[in-house]
This record gives sequence, structure tokens and C-alpha cells, in this order.
Amino acid sequence: MNQTTPPGANTVDLRTVRSHPDYWYPVAWSRELKPGKTIGTRFAGTPIALVRPDEGPVFALEDRCAHRQVPLSKGVVSGASVKCCYHGWAYGRSGRCIDVPYLGKGKLPNGVRTFPCREQDGMIFVFPGDPEKAQTTALPPALARASDPSYKTRYFGRQVGCHYSFMHENLMDMNHQFMHSKQMGQMKPRFLGQKKEAGMVEASYSFARTGGKQPIGEALIFGERRDASAQFQHRDVMTIRTEYPYQTLRIQTGDQDPVMDLWIVYVPQSADQLTNRTFGLLSVKRPKIPGLLDMAWPFLIAFTERIFAEDREIVELEQQAWRELGGDHNQEVFPVINALRSLLMECGLPPGAPTGTSTGAPAGNAQATPAAAPHA
Repeated sequence: MNQTTPPGANTVDLRTVRSHPDYWYPVAWSRELKPGKTIGTRFAGTPIALVRPDEGPVFALEDRCAHRQVPLSKGVVSGASVKCCYHGWAYGRSGRCIDVPYLGKGKLPNGVRTFPCREQDGMIFVFPGDPEKAQTTALPPALARASDPSYKTRYFGRQVGCHYSFMHENLMDMNHQFMHSKQMGQMKPRFLGQKKEAGMVEASYSFARTGGKQPIGEALIFGERRDASAQFQHRDVMTIRTEYPYQTLRIQTGDQDPVMDLWIVYVPQSADQLTNRTFGLLSVKRPKIPGLLDMAWPFLIAFTERIFAEDREIVELEQQAWRELGGDHNQEVFPVINALRSLLMECGLPPGAPTGTSTGAPAGNAQATPAAAPHA
């Protein structure tokens, strides 16, 4: 059966479908925000100020003072509040304006929007959608193997100039190993099948080396040197899953613990969502020789950086073609990618749908939504 999707077959262009805001999205690394400081970040064009008071958890506010719209991320943290750098208006974690130096306490103006905020596994997450849904929408219980001492985890991320859907397609479709042949040698993927459930698409692959030498970065991941002999062909299974809006990739042999476990998400930056910031955790199983992975870690970082650089270049070229052609003209023939595209369409927000990122009464007029409690 011909699986080709002809141009114009879908009434909605996938590259115009927005990330659904009713999920937890990382917007900064924990290390970026020092105690007593604030930084500015974004979700789909919405400016967000993250504040880490000297005591207590991080909180997130719309990054605009209600007075003159100056970014609160330029302000000064004072106790459990942040003061605008312009006139010193102060806001607490509820978003309420709690002090205007030259007004009486009974004359305080409205505040700013607050976002539910959590911190987990070295990342600061916000819930940009309906705040009432934040309490019942869970983060994945484990992000890669960040808390497992038998693994070493790399935290990585870059800003990429493309719609997030290109990133999902790139990782899910391992037939693009042809592009990585300079870094990895000639690898032949075998598609083992797909799995589809509500909010999830999964693909599994095995691989055979058909030429070239194994790069040292790959050897570090598998914990051994491998050649193109039959004993190593199609030995390991790579499982890639999009569980909206996150992606995971695991490599394992049989029922053994994964030798590699990746968790990644693509957070839209611009209002048109044609740029994204990736947040990824890459966990690699420690070999039996103590300290070996730590010593060789720079080689693995260099290897993964080269792979990611090639992926980033290609998805940005795809985005450039979309702009030049005035829409999505892709003719997709791979069944699992067609299933993935359908999932992203179903779970995302189509053009014109309300985003939920600017709804709700000002904090000074209504009961503010408190930040959600951090995970243990």
C-alpha cells in the first residue's frame, strides 16, 4: 500500500500547530538561577521571570511589571519578593503587588500573572496553560536516569531554529543514519515495529554495522569495542517514544538495564513557535571499571555534540524550505512518522485556538494560583 501523504492532504499544516500549554515545560536549568536572583525566559513568546528567593522554592511570574511593563527579571530579589528595577514595585510569589513605596497599603494596584512552577532533576518547569490543571497534570516520574548513581547523566540543550515537530520527526526516524555516516560509520537500521496509544507513539529499531569503524563515543555508550562481525549485528534494540510533549530514547540488550536512556523536550520560544529550546538529559550506564566513564566523558560529549550539530543543521534546513515553499510539502512514506504527525496534530493546538497562556484574572483582582509543590 502506498503510504505517501500527498501535499495538501491535511487541512491543517502541522508546522502551524502549537505546543499545547497544559503540560509542564522546562524553561531554564536550575544552575542558571542563583539564590537571591531572577532570570528571564519564555514559552511561545510569553515572557516569564523566574525568581529564586534566599529561602523557599522558585516561583514564576509574567516578566512585566504591571506599572510600566518593564521586565521583572531585571529587578531585585528582596526576601520572598521581587522589586521592579524602575520604581521598586514589589511582587510576591502569588503575583500580587505587595508594595509600592510611594503609596499606602490600601491603594495597591493589580498584580501580574503567576505560573505554577516546579523544580526537578536540574530543571525549572512551569505550567503555561490552565493553572487549575497543574495540580492534576504530572511530570514523568523519572527523567532519564538522572537520580540513578549507576548512570552518569549529561544535561544538554540548544536553541534550534525550527518548529518542534521537525525535532520529533528527526529523532523518531532512524532511517536518517545515512546523514550521520561520517560520525558513526555505515549503519543499517531495521524497523522492528511501532506501538500507538492515546497520547503516545513508539518505534523500535535494531542496527547492523556495514562499514566504517565504531566511534569511541559509541564504544563508551555500549561499554565495549564492536566491529562489523555477525555477533554484534541487530543485537541491541533502540526504542524511541513520543509521549506528548516529551520524547525518550532507550538502548538495551534483551531485558538488561538500558545502556543509554535519553529524555528530551522541545520548548517553543517565539510566538509563532518556529524556534525552540531543547532540554535533554542523556544517561549512560557506568561500566564495571570504576571511574572509566568519568575519564572518557569529554569524548562522549564531543561525539554527541557532533551528532546533534548535524541534526540541528538538517531540521533548520527543513524549516527554511517550509518558509520558502509557503507551507508543508513533505511527502511522508514511513508509517511511524505518519502516526507521529497525527499524534502531534491531535495533541497540539491548531491555528486560531486559544492558547491559555494569557487567560485568567489579574492576581490583584482574584484569588491567585499558588505555585505547585515541588516533587520529592
